Amino acid sequence: MNASSKFAGFTVGLAAVFALALGAGAALGPEDATPADTHDTSTHDAGPDSTAGAPVADQTPGGLMVTDSGYTLALDTAQVAAGADVPLRFRILEADGVPVTRYVDSHEKQLHLIAVRRDMAGFQHVHPTLDAAGTWSVPLDLTRAGVYRVFADFTPDGGDGLTLGADLQVAGAYDPQPLPPVAATAVVDGYTVTLDGILTPGQASKVTLAVSRDGQPVTDLQPYLGAYGHLVALRAADLGYLHVHPDGHPGDGVTAPGPGINFVVTTPSAGDYRLFLDFQHDGVVRTAEFTLTAGNVPGAAAPAAEPMPAGHGH
Repeated sequence: MNASSKFAGFTVGLAAVFALALGAGAALGPEDATPADTHDTSTHDAGPDSTAGAPVADQTPGGLMVTDSGYTLALDTAQVAAGADVPLRFRILEADGVPVTRYVDSHEKQLHLIAVRRDMAGFQHVHPTLDAAGTWSVPLDLTRAGVYRVFADFTPDGGDGLTLGADLQVAGAYDPQPLPPVAATAVVDGYTVTLDGILTPGQASKVTLAVSRDGQPVTDLQPYLGAYGHLVALRAADLGYLHVHPDGHPGDGVTAPGPGINFVVTTPSAGDYRLFLDFQHDGVVRTAEFTLTAGNVPGAAAPAAEPMPAGHGH
């Protein structure tokens, strides 16, 4: 056999092997053939078994999209006039445009609505009412004009938990505020809340918020929505949303009603975050607000306490 014949035979054999390899690959499929769930599970309960410091694979924050996983947040209007008691109406639509009317309770409510101006002013955590046609309604304090981000945190019946976000334009004179400085303490209505913890990007980080009044620790916090505290964290750069709840729950025989409330927070990236803690004492829900930087150097000095204005909505 001459050299050209040998080469031709070798080429045919190589082509056959390559074809067999392609066939096997198509039959088996790649290891990552199943699409990953992109929903941010950090927006829901961390749970008592969460491990602080552990890396978290899914780091996508919620609230950045108006449509996700086939559901859409549809505001009745995206423009309103400034006012102290402005009605907000909206629906959660399925992919076919039909409003969702069945939801699963999460922390004693079917839907949690967060509204905050894009400069982090005017934070409100409220709970709308749902009518039979699938329309949610709730009044908001929108006395300060500007662009607000509205977050709907819910679990549709038969689906996974989602947080959708949409912008709401509030007409009037706009007074944008700079992001408040990083602080380890916040004061609201005579209560002092102290934050202890470091946010490490991409990892589950333990954060403890301790409540005191008149220099004395508060040890009789009252349950609010099934917990001693609720924490919302927003990424300052784009208002990416993290909604976490504390380890344990009232009545479990382990969790104390203060002064400290422990959370596990996963920040998806380095940078500034605004933290809003809801807690209840003496029958009133209050909100303490903090600015914290993910990736802070441990032991870095923090500014003095940041006083909080009264009258946060719930």
